[in-house]
Amino acid sequence: MSVDDATTDQPRPPGLVFVLDARDAARVAQFWAAALHYDRRASVGQFEVLTPPAGSGSPVLLVQAVEDAKLGKNRMLLDLHVADPEAEAARLVGLGATRLGDGQLGDIRWIMMGDPEGNEFDIAWD
Repeated sequence: MSVDDATTDQPRPPGLVFVLDARDAARVAQFWAAALHYDRRASVGQFEVLTPPAGSGSPVLLVQAVEDAKLGKNRMLLDLHVADPEAEAARLVGLGATRLGDGQLGDIRWIMMGDPEGNEFDIAWD
């Protein structure tokens, strides 16, 4: 068996789609489309469909309309890695985000943010 044969037998990784709950799905979708430079493709039932730029390899984001308000800290969050975190934080605040604080663990630093409904995400240094 050649190396090429071995690689073709590997299972294909699953596609990755993130789903974010929001009371005002249209507003939150508008924020995330601008924040991530995604296209707002469609509204399908209770979902707003956001797609990444072609060829980016980034996952699709669905914003799902729900009746319940966010009650606690996210169990999973997005980390946005950028070259200039302070400039990105300012841009996202201008889009409706809230700066929640700064974090550091050893040499790793990040800015904690909340989207317009308080869903947490981080801006990290590249």
